Amino acid sequence: MDDNDKIPFMDHLEELRNRMVKAFIAVGVGFVIAYGFKEQLFEILIAPLVQAMGEHDSLIFTGLPEAFFTYLKVAFLAGLMLAAPVVIYQFWMFVAPGLYRKERSLLIPIVILSSFFFVGGSLFGYFVVFPYGFKFFLGFANENIRALPSMKEYLGFSAKLLLAFGLVFELPIVLTFMARMGLVTVDFLKKNRKYALLLFFVGAAIITPPDVVTQIFMALPLMVLYEISIIGARIFGKKPLRETGDETETEKQET
Repeated sequence: MDDNDKIPFMDHLEELRNRMVKAFIAVGVGFVIAYGFKEQLFEILIAPLVQAMGEHDSLIFTGLPEAFFTYLKVAFLAGLMLAAPVVIYQFWMFVAPGLYRKERSLLIPIVILSSFFFVGGSLFGYFVVFPYGFKFFLGFANENIRALPSMKEYLGFSAKLLLAFGLVFELPIVLTFMARMGLVTVDFLKKNRKYALLLFFVGAAIITPPDVVTQIFMALPLMVLYEISIIGARIFGKKPLRETGDETETEKQET
């Protein structure tokens, strides 16, 4: 980043406001589109639970406005998913002024990969984690105890997991970007692999439901993503600096 590219603090706040407005507009447009399919979207969302429960069971709602507000939240969640590429793009464009020109050229691939990993993480949670997690919880039902999940409770539970898996799957992008900025190195990531593993299991225990199966399903992909991050850091990470006079070779190339 050149000195003449520096932006005053108040301009940073104005830029942040503009980026947030654009992100909110994108989510709003996604919400309007998704609301027209709210019932079909909710049917898709509850499919893993319905399959685990059986044909003769169904969800309930215990308050008169619960179904209405649940459909609103489903539309908002779907709108957020639809607008995820735009939201991610606005975030990276806000970060862009602090990058070198060469690094700014990587923003479009970063946005695409960030969107891919976010959606991929949510799909992993839906298709892999949901079926096993729901079977575990429904396993406590017996002839005297019947599971009657409500629409509101299920939506809150599933939305939390979908967003959590989407966000944790951003790990390779975040660590590779940090390596590119020189904040971490390949050796640092390798050296702290065992601590990262411990952190993954602790984080999975906090984010996911209190069962071992779901925690493992989150921790194991994180281990794989961490190894992908090391590869990304090795390829795209900041190279060691060689001083030549008052500035380094890397700085000359990037400025």
